[in-house]
Amino acid sequence: MSRVVVIGATGHVGTYLVPRLVRAGHEVVALSRGEREPYRAAPEWRSVRRVAVDREAEDAAGTFGDRIAELRPDAVVDMLCFTAASARQLVDALRPIRPLLVHCGTIWVHGPAALVPLTEDEPRTAYGEYGMGKAAIEALLHRETVAGGVPAVVLHPGHISGPGWPVITPAGNLDPDVWWRLATGEPLVLPDLGLGVLHHVHADDVAQAFERALTRPAAIGSSFHVVSEQAMTMRGLAAGVAGWFGREALLDLVDWPEFERRVGAEHAAVTRDHVGRGIAASIDRARDVLGYTPRYSSLEALHESLRWLAANGHVDVGGQDF
Repeated sequence: MSRVVVIGATGHVGTYLVPRLVRAGHEVVALSRGEREPYRAAPEWRSVRRVAVDREAEDAAGTFGDRIAELRPDAVVDMLCFTAASARQLVDALRPIRPLLVHCGTIWVHGPAALVPLTEDEPRTAYGEYGMGKAAIEALLHRETVAGGVPAVVLHPGHISGPGWPVITPAGNLDPDVWWRLATGEPLVLPDLGLGVLHHVHADDVAQAFERALTRPAAIGSSFHVVSEQAMTMRGLAAGVAGWFGREALLDLVDWPEFERRVGAEHAAVTRDHVGRGIAASIDRARDVLGYTPRYSSLEALHESLRWLAANGHVDVGGQDF
């Protein structure tokens, strides 16, 4: 049995990862902010040591890394690191005991794609605070591993989906009106001929990859995309969702200025962020090295998400079953 410390244990991925680790025989220490419960209940949580921690405050105080090291982990899964400074503090504290560190990155370490499917070896062209921060962390952890310090693995999920939270819609944003329009046959406005690419992944598939990374020594020092088998275009996703309701998607294809005028600046900005990179990520490396086999397609992940959103009153689909 190994002791695995999971930072951000009750989040989207941790909800599925922690029960997986318990079933695999690991001793799990689950860190989360406050007493937040996982998105999905599971009996395995009764075997988990829960620790409340405010990472931001402890990072600022310079105590977070030592807090983790004092738990004497064999492995650390870090779901909640967003800056190189935060990663450096953790690595410095862990270096004397050298547990395996598995970090959650993002496919947004890539900027606009030049080649598809995009591999992990492509130069990093991240933009925006989130993507650039994750790219800087990835570089730091790879240098640390090469230097013989803390051994690290970096996993880059796509648009994480699952029951319990709003997910990226076929329009590339979080506008709940998108689901209603596809469910009821109303026109859905899309930019760029609806050909913008989105690469979703179910949270349990991400958890699968993290679980496998803990037992694959060949993964150390590498990065891996963690997404569904195939990316999809916005219009492809829209057609799939409308099909659940026995409809064809009625698409209104417009240019970007008109799209922003119709959906509002906030939703349009989120769409641009999600489709502007054009990322269709390869999972060949994850499949070969980790044995990663996603259970959910992009549409299957969205189907489970939408069923939860509709059942819990977050989305109106006109009372239809699907």
